[in-house]
Amino acid sequence: MQKKSIAQLRSLLQTNQLTDADITTLRDDDRKGVQQLIRTYDRQQKQLQAEKITFMNMKQFDEQYKISDGTIIAGIDEAGRGPLAGPVVSAAVILPDHFECIGLTDSKLLTEAKRDEFYDIIIEQAVDYYISVIDNQVIDHINILEATKQSMLKAITHLTPSPHVTLIDAVSIYTKKTEPVSIIKGDQKSLSIAAASILAKVSRDRMMEKIDEQYPVYDFKHNKGYGSAKHLAALEQFGPSPFHRLSFSPVRKALG
Repeated sequence: MQKKSIAQLRSLLQTNQLTDADITTLRDDDRKGVQQLIRTYDRQQKQLQAEKITFMNMKQFDEQYKISDGTIIAGIDEAGRGPLAGPVVSAAVILPDHFECIGLTDSKLLTEAKRDEFYDIIIEQAVDYYISVIDNQVIDHINILEATKQSMLKAITHLTPSPHVTLIDAVSIYTKKTEPVSIIKGDQKSLSIAAASILAKVSRDRMMEKIDEQYPVYDFKHNKGYGSAKHLAALEQFGPSPFHRLSFSPVRKALG
């Protein structure tokens, strides 16, 4: 390989244009900048390998629930049980056998940019998916746990084909349509649940950003309805918006 500048090498590494032989050659390059690039490259490769192992483990976790080759597995998760405002959103998804998305895990462990990237991959490759939204008024009427269950059941029943087994993150629900399996920390164990967590969180975050355009004083764009200091201060000053959950203690307090 012809000797290149540090900037050229950085660009080639970032775009995966160097062969294994090129990397071996660079390891003998005594320039400090090159050695720093190699250390960064090695860290990234180590992280990538760990993500590949995690991906395979999560995929195998789901496959243990397959009774036969024709068993259809769905994953379901929710976003928005804890906020003071906005809906609770559940997503159900059926992934194809060939699905690949290295780095996919619990949505809360990913950056916003990664969640957006994976969201597009999931909806493009999914056999089917459905996103269910239960608004704050229903939450106030039936309570947040029942609203969460209602949103999950709605998401499951809209999947085509109907799944034989549905893996659910931590919530127990009953339906004759599928065999529900509640899994503690399922979004970190199950590939299908992790995918559902991405769909639910990205969908809800985008809804809260839209609501923020109407009610910017609460800073929904950044807190997504959770009780941040700025949000609580706005609640005290302006009272609740039409999107607040009146049954939640901090909102009731703001109402006096």
